[in-house]
Amino acid sequence: MGIGAVSDELLGTFVPIAVYWLYSGLYVALDGVGRLDGYRLHTREEAATKNVVSKAAVVRGVLVQQAFQVAVSLTLFAVIGDESGTGQKQPPALVIVLQFIAAMVVMDTWQYFMHRYMHINKFLYKHIHSKHHTLVVPYSFGALYNHPIEGLILDTIGGALSFLVTGMTPRTSIFFFSFATIKTVDDHCGLWLPGNILQALFSNNSAYHDIHHQLYGNKYNFSQPFFVMWDKILGTYMPYSIEQRKGGGVESRPAKLD
Repeated sequence: MGIGAVSDELLGTFVPIAVYWLYSGLYVALDGVGRLDGYRLHTREEAATKNVVSKAAVVRGVLVQQAFQVAVSLTLFAVIGDESGTGQKQPPALVIVLQFIAAMVVMDTWQYFMHRYMHINKFLYKHIHSKHHTLVVPYSFGALYNHPIEGLILDTIGGALSFLVTGMTPRTSIFFFSFATIKTVDDHCGLWLPGNILQALFSNNSAYHDIHHQLYGNKYNFSQPFFVMWDKILGTYMPYSIEQRKGGGVESRPAKLD
């Protein structure tokens, strides 16, 4: 079952990829609006000097990761697919809401512990996870710029577990993974925009994640992409405040730790 001639499985595979580039493209367009510089978490000069990888290389890296995601997604749907061709019936709305929440918790739990381990293990950090941290000043379409192995472990396997554990249908997965994609891009947008509902609703947001990308926050704020519960439970949460930056703009400034 699908929308028109396209199956839910194909939509669940490719719609989140389209959402990634469309939503990050919106932030690229906003980046050209000079009057929004007052909401940037870093200056343009910092972005130019601190990031040691070109934007063209970032695009290529993200496309490689998305190719892995497509391969795993299509394989997963082929293995668990309904051979009758009728597709799974959608459960009641309340069940879908509960599946969304459960999937968010599963994804956060997996990514927190895998992400944290990639920082603790010096070999994994040096050879795999450090690739993502070449973006000291994050930006939207760099959200999924990772080593392919990291992308497979953190994002692809984390997403598959969220899907399997919660028992959501392929149609529900279209919306869940599109939402997760929007959230991930938003967390890396590099802007603290007034009226951004995601930044208002979630403590895990662009300012929180920006702390992690800085040298002083490298061992803190591992949670992604939704909640901050594991950081707070396990003592890796770095409190911060949003302050006006000298010379214009804003910055996420860490509070003094005990």
